[in-house]
Amino acid sequence: MGENKHPIQKYGGTAVLLAAILILFAGNFLQRGDGGAGGGTAVSPDNPYANTPSPQLDADGDLPIIQDNSLAPAPIPYTLDEAAAPAHDFQTYTVQPGDTPLGIADAFGIKTETLLGGNPRLSQESSLLQTDIELLILPIDGVLHDVQSGETLASLSYLYGIAEEDIVAYAPNNLKFPYRLYPDTQILIPGAVRDVFVWTPPTLDSVSSSNSGGVTPLVVGTGTFIFPVTSHNLTQHFWYGHKAIDVGLSVGSAVFAADTGTVTYAGWNIYGYGNLIVVNHGNGYETFYAHLSGFNVVPGQIVTQGQVIGATGNTGNSSGPHIHFEIRLNGNLYDPCGYVGC
Repeated sequence: MGENKHPIQKYGGTAVLLAAILILFAGNFLQRGDGGAGGGTAVSPDNPYANTPSPQLDADGDLPIIQDNSLAPAPIPYTLDEAAAPAHDFQTYTVQPGDTPLGIADAFGIKTETLLGGNPRLSQESSLLQTDIELLILPIDGVLHDVQSGETLASLSYLYGIAEEDIVAYAPNNLKFPYRLYPDTQILIPGAVRDVFVWTPPTLDSVSSSNSGGVTPLVVGTGTFIFPVTSHNLTQHFWYGHKAIDVGLSVGSAVFAADTGTVTYAGWNIYGYGNLIVVNHGNGYETFYAHLSGFNVVPGQIVTQGQVIGATGNTGNSSGPHIHFEIRLNGNLYDPCGYVGC
């Protein structure tokens, strides 16, 4: 029979093991603290968050104050679309003999002003609208604008008086938020009209004051007008882009004063007219005779209706021998055919 052992002897090893575990647990508890405010997490090889402060309550003891200095993503991240270049699809048309601006515009369902919108050179001298000239035809009424450095959608809207949303709404412009514009591209401005340059001649008083001592006209015209040349071969009529008539005839043909008046300009003009004579008729009317080969009058000279004042030519922005004839009343341009009969 086996020998009976004392309980300590029998369970001594187990008791020692339990005591060691209790000592280790008590040590951990004391090191961790009582879990109150300011307590930390015990250092342990198995605990990667050792020494991390425990959450603290705010002043009222309601919610914990979280302190987190780590990087965080933007609350609403997004990526801007890469802007695409405008994708226009234009037609071209070669001017044929007998074509008129109105006829060309009607054929393509646009206004005559839009011929200038797609062909800016015509706004400087519409006499260039001649046979065999190739025109760019816009699909809708408006202006094709060459984007310059620094321009914005807002600046184009202000320049042409067209709402920004109307420019954006024209799909081939490919404008997407934030509506960046890029130099050397073209934006179509729907409904816009290109301005036509109008040169203002010297005033009557600038040439008459030395003779009359004031602005009183030296002479007043009859108020009626005669055709300025012997030919009635109109090569271009009056329209928005060309507020005058062009009459084709050989170089050197006589040019007559359409009415009595005072010459206010006789010389070379840098704005496309070439050799130009302007006669002020003293009653609000002025007549212009452009692209001349020569003239035999001087500023301040009085001329009478029918007097030869110069000769036809092909100077300035001209595509062939002709005379460019204008009639203005108080600075506004009117169709000469309504005065001289074409």
